[in-house]
Amino acid sequence: MAAEQAPLIVLTGPTGIGKSALALALAERFGGEILVADSRQVYRELDIGTAKPTPAERARVPHHLLDLVPPDAPFSVADYQAAAEAALADVARRGRLPFLVGGTLHYIQAVVDRLALPRVPPQPALRTELEALARREGPAALVERLRRLDPEAAARIDPHNVRRLIRALEVIAATGQPFSVVGRRRGPARPALHLALTAPRAELYARIDARVHAMLAAGWLEEVARLLARYDPALPSLSGIGYRELAQVVRGELALAEAVPLICHRTHAFARRQYTWARRDPRLEWFAIGPGLEERVATRVAQYLAERGGARAWTS
Repeated sequence: MAAEQAPLIVLTGPTGIGKSALALALAERFGGEILVADSRQVYRELDIGTAKPTPAERARVPHHLLDLVPPDAPFSVADYQAAAEAALADVARRGRLPFLVGGTLHYIQAVVDRLALPRVPPQPALRTELEALARREGPAALVERLRRLDPEAAARIDPHNVRRLIRALEVIAATGQPFSVVGRRRGPARPALHLALTAPRAELYARIDARVHAMLAAGWLEEVARLLARYDPALPSLSGIGYRELAQVVRGELALAEAVPLICHRTHAFARRQYTWARRDPRLEWFAIGPGLEERVATRVAQYLAERGGARAWTS
């Protein structure tokens, strides 16, 4: 079956909610493989702080789209889309069920909605200028500049996502076209079952905080120190929440006791933004975490596969 017609399970939700563990169980149950949709896990050497699947988890279920590039390599949504489409074709060719799993919603949209993404190489001079503007005046200055050039893109992009705002301005400068135009669908959306996890805010925050402390206990600070010994801390790969705060700790600019609550607070805010953007997609079917989650979701997946594949048994 061609990848465009093959069943596809999308599983998303805010950071720390348990997407990876559920996907692992479902993939084992239905004979599936996991395509990771995470903008940080594409980088090699960023393991602990990105909550990358462990070698044992990868041995249980094949994972794709991890460790694609070194931390200092440029990597765009178009690069991810191309890699994901190749992985989907491979999984479909072998008759396995693909699970597209992660919290980077633009990566998921690029694959499922088959966006026509521009192949615009990075423009270092413009990026440096825009990064300096964001540091000096905040992300709102980028939003305002984008609003003047492309109001539709400014309304769609997360106003706190500096990397994405800069990319939109970069594409406009290179192509002379609005970013909202060059990123439209190039064809019908892929058929997929769209699932999302949710939890009460206090419970989600507690899960996030526990995960931050667990990653620190696993050696996250030491991982950041190793990375800073080899790479420029201004790299996009090292700009994520946690990495930039721990980089300040390594450089002696921030105490660890100050960095930890800051990382937790900023991750809470990031999770809220993920919710805001995810809830704009009416295709998502939401499942509350808690007792019986795997069975509830598995029942829905089995129903979808029965509708799509008739009598075919999707089992391992």
